[in-house]
Amino acid sequence: MRLSRIGSKKRPYYRIVVMDKRRARNGRFLEVLGQYNPLANPAQLEINAERAQYWLSKGAAPSDTVRSILRKKELVK
Repeated sequence: MRLSRIGSKKRPYYRIVVMDKRRARNGRFLEVLGQYNPLANPAQLEINAERAQYWLSKGAAPSDTVRSILRKKELVK
C-alpha cells in the first residue's frame, strides 16, 4: 500500500493504491483504495476502510506515509 502521485507540477494529489513493491511509484496497481489531497486545509482524505482492512489481512505492508494516514482513520495501531 502506497501513494501514487497524480497531481500536476507543484500541485501534489495522491491516490492510495495497493501494488507490488517492485513496481514504479506510478506503475500498474492492483486496486485504488482512496485519495489524499495534502494541499487542502485541512488535508482531504478519503479511504475505503473495508478494502484497506482486507488488504492488511492479506499481508499488504503500508508505506510509512500510508501507515500514518491509516492511523488517523484508526485502521492501524
